[in-house]
Amino acid sequence: MEFTKMHGLGNDFILLDLRKRSITGLAAIIKKLSHRRFAIGFDQALILKDSKKGDFRMDIYNADGGKVEMCGNGIRCFAKYIWDQKLSKKKVLEIETLAGIIKPVKDGELIRVDMGEPILKASLIPVKTSAAMGEEFIERIFKAGKKSFKVTCVSMGNPHAVIFVDDVDAFPVSEYGPIIERDKDFPQGTNVEFVEVVNSKRLKMRVWERGSGETLACGTGACAALVAAKLTGRVKRSATVELPGGNLKIELGKDNHVLMTGPAVESFTGTIETRNL
Repeated sequence: MEFTKMHGLGNDFILLDLRKRSITGLAAIIKKLSHRRFAIGFDQALILKDSKKGDFRMDIYNADGGKVEMCGNGIRCFAKYIWDQKLSKKKVLEIETLAGIIKPVKDGELIRVDMGEPILKASLIPVKTSAAMGEEFIERIFKAGKKSFKVTCVSMGNPHAVIFVDDVDAFPVSEYGPIIERDKDFPQGTNVEFVEVVNSKRLKMRVWERGSGETLACGTGACAALVAAKLTGRVKRSATVELPGGNLKIELGKDNHVLMTGPAVESFTGTIETRNL
């Protein structure tokens, strides 16, 4: 099986072009391929398919084999692959995902993506809440283990729980990330962002991704962090989000759509015999 290894700020992927073939037991194979010692190793797998609704379709699988709705760093890598392979001459692509049609745009050496409008309604994120507490989940007290946090929940096509902390470098992400990810109040699990406000134009973030653990970057997480910071008065409409793997520029447009700008890199290509896994 041929693959292309790519990354966006160290958030790494394999891309499989399955427009002309199908693979039985794909989720189980992806889980094995994700192992960083016995196979290729990656955070997520991006599957290229034909689409009747857009130019192409992108299916996304986490390292645990679970299928997910959206990935911000992944969509940039997916778009770069399409342009590099000359599969389309369009400067603005329409990519079908489980989160809807996403439109990546060439922006010099970077790729800008209209990530759509953030979802704040609790039932659509989804996160459980009582009718008395209202539709939005903004800075609500949330208990995880022995600590309580103020959590703001946002969906960027996938669920996010954003927590603001004083010192993100020192925060025990691996301790509290999985507890919140799997909490019963998140029916589909959640990604968890721990965010330090450097100033009104800069956020510093670490992320615990649903199904993958802590990663070097998360595009949808950076978008959710900006939205949560705007909702709580910490920033205005744009900020640079500093991640362990690098920086993303996130903006909230006048139409309330979130715009994400960042790099995408091809690392290498290869072939692997799946029967040997």
